Amino acid sequence: MNHAVKFVDVENMARWIQREGVENIITGMVDYLEADYREWERFDKIPRVASHTPFGVIELMPTSNGKEYSFKYVNGHPSNPARGYQTVTAFGVIADVDNGYPTFEAEMTLLTALRTAATSAMVGKHLARKDSKRMAMIGAGSQSEFQALGFRGVMGIEDITIYDIDPEAVEKFKRNLEPLGFNITACSSVDEAVLGADIITTCTADKAQNQILADRHVAPGVHLNAVGGDCPGKTELESSILDKSKVFVEFPEQTRIEGEIQQKPEDFPVVEFYQVLTSQATGRDDDEQITLFDDVGFAINDFSALRYLRDSVKGTDLESEIDIIANPDDPKDLFSLVANVPSLL
Repeated sequence: MNHAVKFVDVENMARWIQREGVENIITGMVDYLEADYREWERFDKIPRVASHTPFGVIELMPTSNGKEYSFKYVNGHPSNPARGYQTVTAFGVIADVDNGYPTFEAEMTLLTALRTAATSAMVGKHLARKDSKRMAMIGAGSQSEFQALGFRGVMGIEDITIYDIDPEAVEKFKRNLEPLGFNITACSSVDEAVLGADIITTCTADKAQNQILADRHVAPGVHLNAVGGDCPGKTELESSILDKSKVFVEFPEQTRIEGEIQQKPEDFPVVEFYQVLTSQATGRDDDEQITLFDDVGFAINDFSALRYLRDSVKGTDLESEIDIIANPDDPKDLFSLVANVPSLL
């Protein structure tokens, strides 16, 4: 019996993204995310399993909806770019719960960038003011272009103000996105970038308790998309911002360890975002309210992204097969696979 696993490698992932387009993928992925979030209570959920070192973190992110199981392996090493490495690398697997066999595997460094932007855009669609026109981006790293394209694809945002301590990163952002029709204003400070913004996205890589965004930067009615705080000891927002915001999270047990709310007591009130989609909780209550998505990334997001990728490439030249399951003719006779191997001596 053939149990080869379908596989999407880096080359085919890049070909898929180029073929389909980042905006189209993110928009389609939002539909999958919303469908899975509406089934949130069916999923097995635990905080990601993390191994922290002075250099960064390596994590496993598992979940299951009772029919399929998935996990992602991912690292986060903020000092990597200075050494010629990516800050984040990842791969993921889907398995059949019925027999435990893996069925699909894919690179997830690029896919994680897409699913992070899709999650941000999904939440923004439900929490930001409907008349939002401008987004301020604080941080022009690897995630920045995906965030911009995600918010344009889902919410029509084309006006972007951006600030980063690295001017070359801002030039990179402009170089990549201005040809795609964005109106981009490079700013010399956070204060300048956030002025008049309807949505503020923070996405920086420094593993420290920073105050990238101060209380004075946040005007009434703004939606905050806080992406960068994603591990213990790493935050981007001044603590008082949380006090005046309605805070939404993915999985509280994880976010209280890793998100902006790690600055707050265990009983700090939050809303689980899935409850907005299932009408168990309200989203934005009025146009003056500040909404904050404390995004640390959760395994169900990866589950959705892997499902979307698998369905999109099924039967095309973008998927291949890898043979990673030892499968003897007699399931009880694993030794048969090695019994007749010629001696190398």
